[in-house]
Amino acid sequence: MTSVRSVTVSSGLSIDRVSGLINEARQVPSPNCDDRPEDAAIDLVVVHSISLPPAEFGGPWIDALFTNTLDPQLHPYFREIHRMRVSSHLLIRRDGELVQYVPLHRRAWHAGASCFAGRERCNDFSIGIELEGTDEDPYEVAQYQRLAAVIAVLEKVYPEVTRDRLAGHSDIAPGRKTDPGSAFEWARLEHELERIA
Repeated sequence: MTSVRSVTVSSGLSIDRVSGLINEARQVPSPNCDDRPEDAAIDLVVVHSISLPPAEFGGPWIDALFTNTLDPQLHPYFREIHRMRVSSHLLIRRDGELVQYVPLHRRAWHAGASCFAGRERCNDFSIGIELEGTDEDPYEVAQYQRLAAVIAVLEKVYPEVTRDRLAGHSDIAPGRKTDPGSAFEWARLEHELERIA
């Protein structure tokens, strides 16, 4: 690690090493996080998808879920999930807006029971990024561009995050999770990463 406090990449995003915050993200602090194990190096990015209510986009409901303020009276589905204590480090909305819930150096509660390359408890060593979307609906170009920009700056700050350490939630929790689904184009993400390299 260098002594430089902020790291910026050509995509324009920058991470404050001390706070663990992406400076350009809208900050919505979630209480659903804790400290990573002392020996856990961040070396995995997990891509998820989320929409609330299911298959509906926009609105404040994802923020509300991750901050434990989801009103169960507003939608039948919310009655099923409003007591869940979950979070993600980041959310990328359909228009590319970047929202941060948990500082990158802390453990967000996004992966659940999970395993990557023989290591369980992926929350310990991963950064979780939610895309506003569903398994079946195509993701927006703005989302791929923003996701690539985020990964590029993460690679600068966490050198153990490499292109072969990007996974979908379905990859680390097969049979239990299906996101980001068949609609997510890994080749398009790779193209965007090459474009900004």
